Amino acid sequence: QVQLVESGGGLVQAGGSLRLSCAASGFAFRIYDMAWYRRAPGDQRELVAGITSGLSTNYADSAKGRFTISRDNAKNTVYLQMNSLKPEDTAVYYCNAKRVMISPFWGQGTQVTVSS
Repeated sequence: QVQLVESGGGLVQAGGSLRLSCAASGFAFRIYDMAWYRRAPGDQRELVAGITSGLSTNYADSAKGRFTISRDNAKNTVYLQMNSLKPEDTAVYYCNAKRVMISPFWGQGTQVTVSS
């Protein structure tokens, strides 16, 4: 029932751009805080960017100035625009939906690979 489906990942060269999308269904998307996390090979999952139901945003230091998170409640979709990509951005990117007192939802992830 609940689904978060990421798309838009791929292989890009350093300095390039990529736009990730997360299509949500099966829950009240508009009242959930949304976020993008990533997990690099051999590393822990880390928060990249978040956007609340009220449209407040926050970013990891590594993402500030390069990444932009946005959401379209009419389309039940959250986006991550990634510019000036670096090899260290290489990771599986996961979509997350969170609400107080409710277990978070996770997508399956989309691979982003940035070549040097």
